[in-house]
Amino acid sequence: MTVVLLHGWPGLPSDYDQVVCHLSGERVIVPDLAGFGAGFTGASTAFDATAAAHAGRLLSQLDEAGVTGGAVISGYDIGSRIAQAALRADPDRFDGAVLTPAYPGIGDRAASPALASTFWYQHFHREPVAGALIDGDERAVRTYLTYIWETWRADAAPPPHLDEVVAAYARPGAFAASIEWYAANRGYAADEGPITVPTTMLWAEQDPLFPIEWADNLPQHFSDVHLEIVPDSGHFVPVERPDAVAKAIRSHLR
Repeated sequence: MTVVLLHGWPGLPSDYDQVVCHLSGERVIVPDLAGFGAGFTGASTAFDATAAAHAGRLLSQLDEAGVTGGAVISGYDIGSRIAQAALRADPDRFDGAVLTPAYPGIGDRAASPALASTFWYQHFHREPVAGALIDGDERAVRTYLTYIWETWRADAAPPPHLDEVVAAYARPGAFAASIEWYAANRGYAADEGPITVPTTMLWAEQDPLFPIEWADNLPQHFSDVHLEIVPDSGHFVPVERPDAVAKAIRSHLR
């Protein structure tokens, strides 16, 4: 079997280094996502940043790797949304999924004025001034991404691979490319049918972006879903609780 791991923003495939260690003996694929960090190639041409387009590129990569079935896919943050798009596009390729929020059942709750102090970054990322202020400036990228990691983690600590993250996102054009996601994927509501692949939803107990109450609509969007609360973790579950991610993945391996 093959395990596919999709990172989030602002992250890198190395977000999963400790998860991969826990999955010793399994075939693991951790792709660079187009336009995100190490996945920014420096190309000046525009690319489709929608979750569906990312999923299409991922499925093509899996075809090239000979992974046509029996896979388990896991993703957090934007990686979760790309994984969900792949699960809808080609459910027969996957035997299981391990995801974190968000999902369509959140609806428009994230747009509530009461949460403006939480989700302000999404509106900021959709404005050209975000790239103008930050892109290509190593100091600005380090300041901003350190703030994001420290704000969204349960222990308010920067990631162990902060220098690697900053180096990837500080290259000219890289930060601007990464935030194209937010213009191409607005909000969380969607009308797609439920995902049919057996899914474990890991919901971090201390994720400041997604309160556990927002798990209420999971059965409407996943026909076979198990909700697992992850203590001692904020938003970056693979970095903060790699053991929990690996355990959930192994539960889907034949």
